[in-house]
Amino acid sequence: MKANHTILTITGSDSTGLSGIQADITTITSLGGQAVSVITSITAQNTLGIQQFYDIPASVVRQQIEAIVNDVQPRIVKIGLIRSVEVLNVIVEMLTRYRPEYTIYDPVVVSAHGERLLSDDIIAQIKQRLIPLCSLVIDRHSTRHGQNNTYASALAYYLAEGRPTDESSLLAQAYIDRLPGNHQLQSRSAELYEDFLRRVEEHYQTNSDVAFYADSMNVTARYLAQVCRQMGRQSPKQIIDDHLLSEARRQLATTSRTIQETAYHCGFSSPSHFTKFFKKLTGMSPSEYRAGLSRDE
Repeated sequence: MKANHTILTITGSDSTGLSGIQADITTITSLGGQAVSVITSITAQNTLGIQQFYDIPASVVRQQIEAIVNDVQPRIVKIGLIRSVEVLNVIVEMLTRYRPEYTIYDPVVVSAHGERLLSDDIIAQIKQRLIPLCSLVIDRHSTRHGQNNTYASALAYYLAEGRPTDESSLLAQAYIDRLPGNHQLQSRSAELYEDFLRRVEEHYQTNSDVAFYADSMNVTARYLAQVCRQMGRQSPKQIIDDHLLSEARRQLATTSRTIQETAYHCGFSSPSHFTKFFKKLTGMSPSEYRAGLSRDE
């Protein structure tokens, strides 16, 4: 492998593999280059968005950079996610000291789901201190997760080949255009949502705990909540309660069961628990609801 094909990428980790360090390595190596990397943040994310951040301490970022730059001395540096001033300080110091031939900055300010990733302070400092040190700043707007990242990585590769900037940009775009249209991670959200609705229909009278459904589907309660919010705009608990309330109203309106019998039929431990639930969701007690039905007849 030619030394000038080595590219240092400094950015966050994306556990979906569609962006970040993982995507950089995939793109650069698929084109024939050699990727070396420094991770600035670790994200726990999936097709529904970022669940959690762990920002790597600046001292560890420094150790990663020094280990690579002292040994390999890449000519091309690609920079992405920077979430702290301390990490920015380390990167600015590295660029000032080692002066790579090309520094490409691919701004990562919001996620593919519109989540804000950077504070106003770090954005201002990046503009003031990092951008003046960069050869190229990527200014593209794509709705597809990771496409800007892939373009910037391909651009870095062609620059490492010694091609002019304009030609490298055209070749990077051509690489993007060759990617298959289904070059995205497939989520099972819709399938899980339908499975959840089916299970609620079967078990809502005996199980109103979200954890029961999450465990039976072998997913976390948090992920189930995200799926329900995305697909149905309701929380799992709201969906379960809606089923319970619908059945309670049906019983009160169409049967002669007492309030106590209705409570036990709907799976409540006591009539008082049932009354509290019903009043919270409707603003009236079961007795008041039934009396109102009688007056309307």
